[in-house]
Amino acid sequence: MRNMATYDLMETIRTTNQWLGASALAMGSYPAFSMIPNPAFEWMRAWGEVTERSFQRMVVKPDWNIPHFTAKDGKDHIVSITKVVERDFGDLIHFDVAGHSDDKPTVLLVAPMSGHYATLLRKTVISLLPDCDVYITDWHNARDIPVSAGKFDIEDYTLYLVDFMKHLGPDTHVIAVCQPAPLTLAATAYLAEEEPEAQPRSLTLIGGPIDPGAAATEVTDFGHSVTMGQLEEAMIQRVGFKFAGVGRLVYPGLLQLSSFISMNADKHAKAFNDQISRAARGEASDHDKHNEFYDEYLAVMDMTAEFYLSTVERIFQNHEIASNEFVVAGRKVDIGKITTVAVKTVEGGEDDITAPGQCIAALDLCTGLPDSKKASHVEPHAGHYGIFAGSSWRNNIRPMVLEFISKNSGTEAPSKTAANTTKKPDAAPKALRKNGTTDQPV
Repeated sequence: MRNMATYDLMETIRTTNQWLGASALAMGSYPAFSMIPNPAFEWMRAWGEVTERSFQRMVVKPDWNIPHFTAKDGKDHIVSITKVVERDFGDLIHFDVAGHSDDKPTVLLVAPMSGHYATLLRKTVISLLPDCDVYITDWHNARDIPVSAGKFDIEDYTLYLVDFMKHLGPDTHVIAVCQPAPLTLAATAYLAEEEPEAQPRSLTLIGGPIDPGAAATEVTDFGHSVTMGQLEEAMIQRVGFKFAGVGRLVYPGLLQLSSFISMNADKHAKAFNDQISRAARGEASDHDKHNEFYDEYLAVMDMTAEFYLSTVERIFQNHEIASNEFVVAGRKVDIGKITTVAVKTVEGGEDDITAPGQCIAALDLCTGLPDSKKASHVEPHAGHYGIFAGSSWRNNIRPMVLEFISKNSGTEAPSKTAANTTKKPDAAPKALRKNGTTDQPV
């Protein structure tokens, strides 16, 4: 009950702040006050507007809001979202583009389960739709999943990916972003042994902690600074009575959000102060840059306790993927069994969450894969978010990923950067990759 009471207390604090914001907005907007020109009322209204919106967004799953787009045929294409596989802890959804030609490569985008919804990859999806037939993993908020659905840890996550890949078939290109990269690599290796004909054609790993020990960050330091007992005591709570998952042990989204914000507290405080000032001057809008970013950033979901704890223990502390000792459903997964799936890693030169060196370690684990099937890229000035969204993704990384997909689809790659992926392998690839300098097969 103590954990459940703590969970409900956090929700009470959130609701209270949302109510305070709504009250301040209502009072500051009271028509009678307009007869008294006092800037204090404008600041009260602005503070209330920003506060209510911020705390309200914390418990709302954002909409996908995928706009229609004009394709090469000059016609507008409408995008509809359909669930093709429905499971307790996550669905496989399809962005069905009306009138899309059948020659587009099938892409499975594996979204992270690290506190935010899959909609965090909205811009990534939008950027891929003109050139690909896009599917994505849509993970559910653990507080909405009844206890009767059972557990969900990193082995279950891996098996979900195996099922999704089997459903889409062998002509699929998988892109894993951040947290799921090591588990997606393991799922591919699992298929290589159990059902080789279901393996995808290519696997692109973007900013994932394949080997967290390769380069230290605050995230990896935290993983090694606490015991599992301390972590469970400090982070794990039971879902309260208000939700369908009552009694389920989770790492609450609100607790995760407090950790996210504390990492850059000054930056976030300034952003909100500036937004209040803009709102007071009448310069803020529903779709300005602040609201566009924080509507997504503040929307958090609970993770099952077993998923969070097994991720920390097995990926960050025991390095089971990095040492090729990962076990799924009682079977050791040998990443060296991957022999036909082309693998590319992408890292950000200024990534402070998954530092350069952590993701590219996947290539050394793929001992059964020829160098011609391996590639890597380090985006010099990109941070963690920038390697899958923003200008770095749009202008540099996306074209290379599409070229890599095209190259491994049996079609000619038209990209001007084709030469970068066909150079002769470096004589000392491992040393260079550690320094993040390769953008070619290794």
